[in-house]
Amino acid sequence: MNIIGVIPARYKSTRFEGKPLADICGKPMLWWVYKQLAAVKGISKVYVATDHDRIAEKCSELGIDYVMTREDHPTHLDRLCEFASAVEADFYINVNGDEPLIQTKYIEKLLPIDVDPHTFYAANAMTIIKNPVEVVDTARIKIVTDMFGYGMYMARTPIPYPKASSNYEYKKFVGIQCFSRSALEFCGKTPRGVLESIEDIDEYRFLENGKKIKFIMADAETLSVDTPKDLDTVRNIIRQRIDSGEIKL
Repeated sequence: MNIIGVIPARYKSTRFEGKPLADICGKPMLWWVYKQLAAVKGISKVYVATDHDRIAEKCSELGIDYVMTREDHPTHLDRLCEFASAVEADFYINVNGDEPLIQTKYIEKLLPIDVDPHTFYAANAMTIIKNPVEVVDTARIKIVTDMFGYGMYMARTPIPYPKASSNYEYKKFVGIQCFSRSALEFCGKTPRGVLESIEDIDEYRFLENGKKIKFIMADAETLSVDTPKDLDTVRNIIRQRIDSGEIKL
């Protein structure tokens, strides 16, 4: 079974231009993601899927394989679809390029064990929100699953609403995903729906069309970098990990 790792890296983020190249302790952000993804046993190769020459040049400098993709993709899923049309595999493990705190052990939870590569398969990682501020942070996507671990709905606002009880642990999206080739082919030929456009949550491409997404719990201590303030927080955490010997450069 051929499993490819992919890191979508868009240069012109509306909130943080050039984000994948932001310096974290002497290395660009995408390098920290690549380092963890490349260490996963079972992944045959790792690529960066980018739309910009500056990111491509940095990948070449660091010895990272990359594939150039169009600049006009509305979502990272659309970029993955284009990548999958150029690089054939059974499954694609996606780690967002703004997740520098991701660790190999979390990515391994998304490896497709006993999954038929010829079927539609989409899986996302999620984790319990430990910082109450993140519950109301619209940059953190909240998730509600059914009794079998499949996504029911997702939102940037707190869900579910604690009307009858507040005894609930909120869960948020973690930027690790696994897709079969057929799942990305479906995405590539299916236009954005109403809810996806309103919430700006890519996974509604599947949910709005009756496709299931498996959510897998990963007790991940992670923070997606959406703002320069997030970057400062991540820099401090990684510096602490380096100083403690947890991370070796």
